[in-house]
Amino acid sequence: MDRPVVIAIDGPSGVGKGTVSRALARALDYAHVDTGAMYRAVGWAALQRGLSLTDEDAVSALAATLQLTVEDGLVVADGTDITRAVRTPDIDKAATAVARMPKVREVLVDRQRALARGRGVVIEGRDIGTVVFPDADVKIYLDASPEERARRRAADPAHGGGPQELAAVATALAARDKIDSTRSVSPLMVAPDAIVVDTTDIPVDAVVARVMEMVRQPR
Repeated sequence: MDRPVVIAIDGPSGVGKGTVSRALARALDYAHVDTGAMYRAVGWAALQRGLSLTDEDAVSALAATLQLTVEDGLVVADGTDITRAVRTPDIDKAATAVARMPKVREVLVDRQRALARGRGVVIEGRDIGTVVFPDADVKIYLDASPEERARRRAADPAHGGGPQELAAVATALAARDKIDSTRSVSPLMVAPDAIVVDTTDIPVDAVVARVMEMVRQPR
């Protein structure tokens, strides 16, 4: 590569976006930005302030003024490290609620674009290749079977409660998928020029290697 590039990684929950994105960023010495964590941080801050998650004006004003750092696995809001606090089922719901709000998305998309200005970045989310960076140099859409996604999420202590919770996790993921893919603003979808990678039966290292091949292609 003769210049820094923007690598957009999209996909639903449980497909390995975070794991793959972090590995890519380390290999390339790029910044890693988890845009989903930004919505989680806004949801967390709204709950902390007692704001209604249906009050779009109040939540978007919060999003615009919140001192927020979301890079390389760290999530800090107004000086407080909330990296672990935003990875809970309650914040899953809060993030889903605020992500539906056009005004909030407008604020955060501006922030996301600013984070990638003038440098190489691996940026993950649900609308990166379609809305945030429609001209991204590399666009990857990760997917996996519903069963595999539920298994991965249930195995995550922050989100699931073990194998006994698998059915509940699968139901929650299906509901989240429906919300994300049918919302009026920035729905989850595959960009026309994205390369789809099914991670169901592929080890993380193999997924990363495949994406690295795409990144290193001349452009």
